[in-house]
Amino acid sequence: MSSNANETGSWGRAWTIARRDLRGRFVGLRLLIICLFLGVATLAAIGSLTSSITDELANRGQAILGGDLEVSIAQREATTEEIETLNQAGTLSQTLRMQAMARLPDGSDTQLVELKGVDAPYPLYGSFTLEDGSEAPALEADGIYVTPALMQRLSLEIGDQIDFGETSFTLMGVIGDEPDRLSEGLSLGPVAITSLDGLRQTGLIQPGSLFEGKYRLKLPAEIDPRELGDTLEQQYKNAAWEVKTRDNGAPSTRRFIERMGQFLTLVGLASLVIAGIGVGNGVASYLRGKQGAIATLKILGADSRMIFQIYLFQIFTVALIAISAGLIVGAFVPLLIIQVAGDVLPIQPEFALYPLPLVISAAYGLLIAMIFALPPLARAKMIPAAGLFRGETSSWKQFDRPTWIAVGTAILAIILLAVGGTREPLFSIWFIIAALGVLLLLSLLGMAIRWLASKAPRPRQPLMRLALTNLHRPGAQTGQLVVALGLGLTLFATLAAIQTSLTNEIRLSVPREAPSFFVLDIPVERTDEFTAKVVENSPEAEINIVPTLRGIITEYGGQVVSELDQIPEGAWVLRGDRGLTYSSSIPEGSEIVSGEWWPEDYDGPPLVSVDAEQAGALGLKVGDSLTISLLGVEIKSTVASLREVNWRNFGFNYVLVFPPSVLAGTPHNVAATIQIDESRENGLLGILPQAFPSISMVKVKEIASQIGTILDQMATAIGSAASIAIFSGIAVLIGAVAASRQARIYDSVILELLGATRRQILSAQAIEYAILALLLSAVALGLGLLSGWFVITQIFEFTWQPDWLVVFLTLGVGAIVTLGIGLLGSIPVLSAKPARALREL
Repeated sequence: MSSNANETGSWGRAWTIARRDLRGRFVGLRLLIICLFLGVATLAAIGSLTSSITDELANRGQAILGGDLEVSIAQREATTEEIETLNQAGTLSQTLRMQAMARLPDGSDTQLVELKGVDAPYPLYGSFTLEDGSEAPALEADGIYVTPALMQRLSLEIGDQIDFGETSFTLMGVIGDEPDRLSEGLSLGPVAITSLDGLRQTGLIQPGSLFEGKYRLKLPAEIDPRELGDTLEQQYKNAAWEVKTRDNGAPSTRRFIERMGQFLTLVGLASLVIAGIGVGNGVASYLRGKQGAIATLKILGADSRMIFQIYLFQIFTVALIAISAGLIVGAFVPLLIIQVAGDVLPIQPEFALYPLPLVISAAYGLLIAMIFALPPLARAKMIPAAGLFRGETSSWKQFDRPTWIAVGTAILAIILLAVGGTREPLFSIWFIIAALGVLLLLSLLGMAIRWLASKAPRPRQPLMRLALTNLHRPGAQTGQLVVALGLGLTLFATLAAIQTSLTNEIRLSVPREAPSFFVLDIPVERTDEFTAKVVENSPEAEINIVPTLRGIITEYGGQVVSELDQIPEGAWVLRGDRGLTYSSSIPEGSEIVSGEWWPEDYDGPPLVSVDAEQAGALGLKVGDSLTISLLGVEIKSTVASLREVNWRNFGFNYVLVFPPSVLAGTPHNVAATIQIDESRENGLLGILPQAFPSISMVKVKEIASQIGTILDQMATAIGSAASIAIFSGIAVLIGAVAASRQARIYDSVILELLGATRRQILSAQAIEYAILALLLSAVALGLGLLSGWFVITQIFEFTWQPDWLVVFLTLGVGAIVTLGIGLLGSIPVLSAKPARALREL
């Protein structure tokens, strides 16, 4: 009982002393506050925004999908039997969706549009509203609603006529909210919505036309959508159905948000780890400034435990204040993002406080503070009072076993928290290993530089000799400076590589010889007429015409797809229906890597040529079987060749190519790419849709613009998160300079007394930092490029194509900036008064 009372009293006395010593002034601990605040605020903001978007996707799952369950079918409508099956399960709503050309009646203007036909029950969930907020009335066959974008582009007004295919529609209103917009995926143009009858009257729905039918079900409460979906997929396993349920109405959007959120969270955690180094430096510098007070307390009878408790209270009180401020800012940053940049988000989330990401961010902050604050605290309590008065530094390097155990436990807790809170633990593990590896590498490099500096021949020039000595003298902060400079420069190089690679992704993926237009749904029987019309308008036009069909792989290499437990990694060709074509010659942009192409007049058993990358994912080789289901008919073929496909040539590329004898008799349309002079593009846009009402003309520039917008948003998100890490790196550098200030003051005072000028002292320090910056630039370049390559190629699956000049310039500027920060931190050292400095040291 007495022991417990003494222990409680010890903690109470420690708190009283700590509180009186602190007195609301955080001088010396400002670096700890800044570092923890930046790291925790970043994590809390990323976690809160990700949670708000994913929660909104989940809460609005039924409205986003348009039902509890959706069956989508490409290039055909459901059969009578299929519709009867769906009707038995619940309330059914049908929509048809396709790309089409909107034309003004006088032919003066055209516009690519996403044309959608809806039935009377649409929408089953949510509200289809007009611009004024009212419910959109049901449409007659000749009525149509359009988005504001189409109104603006074609200068339309309510009541105007607009043509699609063979039908003229009357504009009845402007679309305000299309509840299932997000689940429809990428759109290449504004949206126009009419009735199913209206869409069918256009004549655009023909065998071979590129359209998609969607069948949404509103289910009774007792029916589980996922169980029903599994049943339907098994029942119609060869019908090329794609089934979605309300809990995953926009899977690609959810997948992107979660993956991006996970990546940014790990970046935020990395920035918090970097900030932790600053915490350690800040605490060490603070305690060195308190060594006189620590010595006095020890002389007055305070033991090592009491010293530890006093400064533990001080440091963690300040840490809790910084973490709390970071949580408050991080919790409300999503509100600012939603207000300022809500339009660029995939969905407009409602602001709310999300406790889980805040708790996780706070836990990360406390654990990081523990990992980096405990070692200097442990060192401070172990140094004897006499050593403190003499200004000894060697004892500051020691700390006891309990500290090692506590730090190790905190590191393990962070790893478990990072891995356990993600859907892709392996990805998180590799990220953490990489981050720890970088820190370890820089730490070892710091030790190596210090050792090499001690063994290097002494230069004749005094300043160079002094700079070299500064790297290995007692009390030198070379290790901390190497870590700080290395992290800062690595972040500069990584960010430059990622940003420029994302920028080049769109600039270089649209080659100079890219076509001007994609033209879809050209009737196969009018191919010659189409070619003649294009040449009549533009004799120099380059035209490439390709048959277009869609089918689903049902078997490959003896493996039935419906019997797979899961789709093989990377085998996206098995997910739903895919584009098919036929050709007597090797398609443009393809190169045979295995097997042989068939003769031009081939008329034997079905053969197929497969993209080599997808063949590798499927384990296919030449001679294996591959079966596709095309319009309900299964075609079993033999793999004749594997092709390497240039997917970036902006032409028509297909995973599967068949001989003409296999598919030519199947109902289908053709597509074309047209390359013409830019000055003739508008003329062609006015002529072709009038002559061929069923076609859709897609400008390559419009595709490039949409992709560029997405990539810019990604680059901005990455840049914002990484910039916090850079600020943390700068704070670490400031902390490293501050931690070495006491030793540098002593050195500079002695050198001034021996006749050295301030300019010479500053020059020696400049040479020291320049040596470190030069050595670390090469290391940072390698680490930054490796990190950037991993992010671009493995996370976002883009091509690695950084702008090397920008990367080198950024690294150079970063080195100069970090060098300048180091020198600015040395100015207070030069301002120290010799007499006062000698009395205090």
